[in-house]
Amino acid sequence: MTMNRFATTPLLAAVLLACAAGAGASSHREAPFIATSPKVDGTDFYMFRSYETGRSEYVTLIANYQPLQDAYGGPNYFSMDPNALYEIHLDNNGDAKEDLTFQFRFTNTLAAGGAGVTLPVGGKNVAIPLIQAGQVANVRDANLNLAETYSVTLVRGDRRGGTASALTNVATGATVFDKPVDNIGNKTIPDYAGYAARHIHTVNIPGCSIPAKVFVGQRQESFAVNLGTIFDLVNAPVAVITNPANIGALPNTIGDKNVSTLAVEVHRSCLVAGTETVIGGWTSASLRQARLLNPTPPSGHQASEKPGGAWVQVSRLGMPLVNEVVIGLKDKDKFNASVPSGDGQFADYVTNPTLPALLEIALALPNTAPRNFPRTDLVTTFLTGITGVNRPANVVASEMLRLNTAIAPVPFAQQNRLGIVGNILAGGNDNAGYPNGRRPKDDVVDISLVAVMGGLCVANGNTNALGFGATCNPSQVPLGATSLALHDAVDQAVVPLLPGFPYLNTPLPGSR
Repeated sequence: MTMNRFATTPLLAAVLLACAAGAGASSHREAPFIATSPKVDGTDFYMFRSYETGRSEYVTLIANYQPLQDAYGGPNYFSMDPNALYEIHLDNNGDAKEDLTFQFRFTNTLAAGGAGVTLPVGGKNVAIPLIQAGQVANVRDANLNLAETYSVTLVRGDRRGGTASALTNVATGATVFDKPVDNIGNKTIPDYAGYAARHIHTVNIPGCSIPAKVFVGQRQESFAVNLGTIFDLVNAPVAVITNPANIGALPNTIGDKNVSTLAVEVHRSCLVAGTETVIGGWTSASLRQARLLNPTPPSGHQASEKPGGAWVQVSRLGMPLVNEVVIGLKDKDKFNASVPSGDGQFADYVTNPTLPALLEIALALPNTAPRNFPRTDLVTTFLTGITGVNRPANVVASEMLRLNTAIAPVPFAQQNRLGIVGNILAGGNDNAGYPNGRRPKDDVVDISLVAVMGGLCVANGNTNALGFGATCNPSQVPLGATSLALHDAVDQAVVPLLPGFPYLNTPLPGSR
């Protein structure tokens, strides 16, 4: 890649940089505007060959929204926004433009035709203040005061001008799907795992002859990080974060949170185009351009506003942590409104990343940032894909998660939490992990720390075995082999997960 080509393409080289700081989940309240609109704040995106027994020919796509949910957050909890458009985009020819988009729209309806559940009090029927009137166990349970439903539309081509078709329920043909209520607590929903499982829908996708699965609902936060410590100028001893024996020395500070998940599992043959096996993916959320607030709202659920105008994208997420700790504060809202094909406008954040310099300051380790400018090691790994692993035959460099659907999945127990970096460090056969897609077990923080501080250049060596180019010179990595041992002292691999779709764990209950 030439310098000119490099400079006109996306931002992300510092992708890992993001992770490097280990900042919270992928994207929690990372930009000024999105911090005010948590219902459309995308937090993490996962894309991987399914490793559930018997499902290895499928690809799982998971988009998380609404960060840092406290399980006890009643009485309204965390329903999705009916005035928003949530999307998962896939590029299957390497041109940095979406070819397939899964669009999710939500409807939240009060029981009794919008009147809500009422109780007789003193001779009058009065609406109850809670979203449940008793114990909940079934889909469309009679005790639910609020019904959450959604539709999923597949758009082929441009997300706004392409051909749109609705996903349908295999059993009923319906285009509307039920979403489970959040995990209010063990008294309200004694068997939440069983209740939620009844909301996994088998669906037909137009243009795909093999049925897929879809699930939308609350899950336990699947990302592990020592959040407060990291943002407090990495308030951890250098001796701890450079010693591999301490990968689990600190607690996961967001392990007691929940998140809202949109998950789809699709046969890989339905996602690729021609002979190209690499797909790129990212998520977004959009709101209407105008919003009118009613100063005297009528009775009803969410009747205080009326949106209108064109869709405006307010959230974007591909690789983890990019907007959080790579993009400059002045451009964070701009990045959330951008698309991969326009990533050249963020080139300075890649060619001259600030995170290594910030780490020098935070850790009081002067002159330890890599000097291999331009950072072709990061550009190759995170903007174009690695040759022979997840680089499309014809690629426009851009920020997105890339997955080679031809690489077989690895069973959970055998997965290397460091993915491809783990193979470089210790050898092995696990090329099915980050940055080749992203699995829930992949420790993207530790992988990114190694990459951002030049560890991949050290592994690349003078032979350029990984194809990162001449600028990836081990002599320009002051930390040397120490960069290969960096970690955030929180172990992603111990986060509780399910063995199959939707993979993310049952959400924590509001009370036990």
